Amino acid sequence: MNKNTPDTMMAIGISAPGGPDVLQPISLALPSPATNEVLIKVAAAGVNRPDCLQRQGLYPAPPGASEIPGLEVSGEIIAVGTNCIRFKPGDQVCALLTGGGYAEYCVAPEVQCLPIPEGVSLIDAASLPETYFTVWSNVFQRGQLQAGESLLVHGGASGIGSTAIQFGKAFGAKVFATAGSDEKIEFCESLGASKAINYHNDDFVSCVKSANDGQGVDVILDIVGAKYLAQNTKLLRVDGRLVVIAVLGGAKAELNLAQVLMKRLTITGSTLRARPPAVKQLIAVDLEEYVWPLFAAGKLLPTIQQAFPLHEAAEAHRILDANEAQGKIVLKVTDYPHD
Repeated sequence: MNKNTPDTMMAIGISAPGGPDVLQPISLALPSPATNEVLIKVAAAGVNRPDCLQRQGLYPAPPGASEIPGLEVSGEIIAVGTNCIRFKPGDQVCALLTGGGYAEYCVAPEVQCLPIPEGVSLIDAASLPETYFTVWSNVFQRGQLQAGESLLVHGGASGIGSTAIQFGKAFGAKVFATAGSDEKIEFCESLGASKAINYHNDDFVSCVKSANDGQGVDVILDIVGAKYLAQNTKLLRVDGRLVVIAVLGGAKAELNLAQVLMKRLTITGSTLRARPPAVKQLIAVDLEEYVWPLFAAGKLLPTIQQAFPLHEAAEAHRILDANEAQGKIVLKVTDYPHD
């Protein structure tokens, strides 16, 4: 670290499990990078629904991870561990974290860092890692989505959803989405969804089939869980794949196994945060090879709804709690030069 690096930093702590107001600015000592880690001066941190769950006491940090919320950042590397071989101080990166992003400085495994994609600003890059790692690993690695297939994205206006719509479109799939308002429907279709359905007003199974020549879909990315299980398995085509990444509509439901057998369905799911760096490294390699070039080609863009100063993290959480987000929300570190 250089001589101008401070000994302490401002971060956002969780004073007790609860609503957004429990997010409070605190002063902490700067973290020190381990041998395989880098220290990042944070430009911005992405805000994600798991952060809200952690704030509520429902999604604790894995053992050894920072108790400070924040699963993704962008910024400048100011120090590297002794075993780091790719990045050096002065490099600008975005990084996937297990925690600690709501702060002026954070550490990240070097293998979970990526260069800023061409054409993406340093601030906007903070919105990429959590959703991009999640969508790539679930839609393409677990869901095995192929060009020419069809994809249904539940919660299409969310950070995950807006990423999945763009990915599906960019890689040659026909994409459908569900969302909860006409404004969000328009947003999903602007990102490349062939048809978006307001789940408050319409049955997504019949609407998707009507828009897809009477056919079901090959892959469903689901954040709802139990509430949608029967409809999802009904909508999937033969050899279809259901990938569950959240259970906002409940974790337990009855499953018609005969339908699974007759249609040869695959039902899978995953979480990302607790997986080891070696697994996340494999995802990062794929992202840099297959996804990062799509920014320069104009096929992908960050979807930032709003940026708040770091000390206003509670306001950002209120938007997510109210399900009002379209795309991503980021927190900017106030003393950093911004776009």
